[in-house]
Amino acid sequence: MNKDSYVIGVDYGSDSVRSVLVNAANGQEISASVYYYPRWKAGDFCVPADNQFRQHPLDYVEGLEHTIKDCLAKAGDPAIAAAVKGISVDTTGSTPVAVDKTGTPLSLLPGFEQNPNAMFVLWKDHTGVHEAAEINQHATKFDTNYLQFVGGIYSSEWFWSKLLHVLRADEQVRGAIYSWVEHCDWIPFLLTGGSDVAQMKRSVCAAGHKALWAAEFGGLPPEEFFATLDPLLKGFRERLFEDTYSSDVAAGNLSQEWADRLGLTTDVVIGVGAFDAHMGAVGGQIEPYYVSKVMGTSTCDMVVAPTAELADTLVNGICGQVPGSVIPGMMGLEAGQSAFGDTYAWFKRLVMWPLQNLLTDSKVVDAETAKALIEELSDKIIPTLAEQAAALPLTENSEFAIDWFNGRRTPDANQMLKGAIAGLGLGSDAPRVFRALVEATCFGAKKIVDRFIEQGVPVKGLIGLGGVARKSPFIMQMMADVMNMPIRIHKSEQTCAIGAAMFAATAAGLYPAVEDAMAAMGQGFDAEYTPDAARAAVYAKRFRKFTELGNAIEKQTVSSKPEEVSDVQEEVVR
Repeated sequence: MNKDSYVIGVDYGSDSVRSVLVNAANGQEISASVYYYPRWKAGDFCVPADNQFRQHPLDYVEGLEHTIKDCLAKAGDPAIAAAVKGISVDTTGSTPVAVDKTGTPLSLLPGFEQNPNAMFVLWKDHTGVHEAAEINQHATKFDTNYLQFVGGIYSSEWFWSKLLHVLRADEQVRGAIYSWVEHCDWIPFLLTGGSDVAQMKRSVCAAGHKALWAAEFGGLPPEEFFATLDPLLKGFRERLFEDTYSSDVAAGNLSQEWADRLGLTTDVVIGVGAFDAHMGAVGGQIEPYYVSKVMGTSTCDMVVAPTAELADTLVNGICGQVPGSVIPGMMGLEAGQSAFGDTYAWFKRLVMWPLQNLLTDSKVVDAETAKALIEELSDKIIPTLAEQAAALPLTENSEFAIDWFNGRRTPDANQMLKGAIAGLGLGSDAPRVFRALVEATCFGAKKIVDRFIEQGVPVKGLIGLGGVARKSPFIMQMMADVMNMPIRIHKSEQTCAIGAAMFAATAAGLYPAVEDAMAAMGQGFDAEYTPDAARAAVYAKRFRKFTELGNAIEKQTVSSKPEEVSDVQEEVVR
């Protein structure tokens, strides 16, 4: 390899997009840039009470241009731009959007600019919960189990439930939509100057884990499956895709328009996209049978294993298992929690409510001082809660919580479920409740690991990635104790973006396989948490109570739903 070869990894998260400029020879981060979505930050197009979370494509496009140009400017050497060989992109998912025949999101067209249904439907949008329940019921009518490779349960966070909900909810979009496209597929299409959605290279990662694509089905399930689910879906299958691609494949070259906008050349290769956790697992140097935990607002738990070793093993209740979705040539298995960091953020907002709603009207301090106080205390709340929670004695019967604050992703998707806090008393203060919430997220993670092991996929250990893993020793030590297994923390601050850079280097031909890029560009680990036997024993007892409480809440949730949904959920629970 030419020592002066560089690649760019672009990582789209829930709140921001970040790009890293990387030396492809050794993985050295030359520069990085983060762009927070302004429309999203303002709360535009979202209705949290209705579980509606939408993002405007302009947030994505503006962030893409800003961060890449900023990375190149920070590098400080014009020669570096000429030596950039590849760009690859990861995104949240399933985060699809309605497009016209040219592949343009409808919200970029006149008349749709302010229509949330014409925008990207973010992964955590659960407005399609009833549609997901219908898909689960509908699938039982066919001799072929079309849900077998997605854990047996379809989720409202995924491709088809979101499409069906948007079609039902919005006549204007229904009349203009031609196809339905994942965010991770659209950005490479945009960068390569795509103008025909039929030519878009679709990611096997997104298609297999969220859209029911499987080689065993010859692609997507047949037209009959969708047309009999709802006539509104008639004809969509043929306007989607037949073939899918792993992320070591080139989607094309950078278009002249984007080369001019970014200050790069059209020789730059654009890789096929994938979901953030999948590329993050590669950036975090995933190993077979280790659970790679990307911990942010939610979690995505990735496992890879040689395909031949898994044979006919199918793990129920996860987000799917797809050959090549993480590392080409290996089986990729995905699970995760719908709320992880989001749970802590919710509690922070709860605790901050008096400051944000009362301090600004104080007669004691001026507005400027009030604002400064709010900002200062906002930064201190979670670290201080963690410090005080860590000092609490661990007992079998202290406060409990259930981590379903954004529904349950896995095991056994059910977005109708709600979080809970139990065992409260007059002595239950903020640190004790925070500790219960952290424990709940760790217990939810243990449920996932237990499911893998129970169904024939051994777990050798854990790899922690992302902001929570790096910033909170309290949470990571509790994770090790709850799991009763060690967890290694990857050194990189930007594992998803670094993983994208590794795929960019592979797609550009700088490495023959992504494993070679991982070996050369990986940054290694800088911390490891090992379980404390005494604490692990107490957590094992509390975990049984956590399970009992969760079962009771789930039973109550199912019995309280309308009859048409209750029947579906009872079938799912069985």
